[in-house]
Amino acid sequence: MSIASRLAELGVTLPDAPAPAANYVPFVRVGDIVYVSGQISNGPDGLITGKLGADLDVAAGTAAARTCAISLLAQVRAACGGDIDKMVRVIKLTGFVNSTVDFTDQPKVINGASDFLVEALGDAGRHSRSAVSAASLPFGVAVEIEGIFEIR
Repeated sequence: MSIASRLAELGVTLPDAPAPAANYVPFVRVGDIVYVSGQISNGPDGLITGKLGADLDVAAGTAAARTCAISLLAQVRAACGGDIDKMVRVIKLTGFVNSTVDFTDQPKVINGASDFLVEALGDAGRHSRSAVSAASLPFGVAVEIEGIFEIR
């Protein structure tokens, strides 16, 4: 099954690739590898803000991380000239969680992105990963995730 078909089956429509918020590019392609800049948690109602361990619980954080994964795929689609089916696999994610000093469930939060990518892509969605805490993130968002992808 194609990636586009699987996303449709899951009821996921990739948005237009988000524009960068500062002086950087949203992705860089080097051969068959695409490095996607950090994608911030952004849902249909706008930015998903808050601090895990204070304003948000793990479930809200995992939902925020899922939106980051969708934006990552939108950037990969843009890097592939509009054809998401040119993506071969997810290589690595680095997830940043806006959290209190005593919050220790960053991996559970970033699972929102990891679980979605495996659900949508199967084995091609399995990846290496880091999940770290941040004292704050741009615009007060809950989660930011960057990724490395293989394309053809």
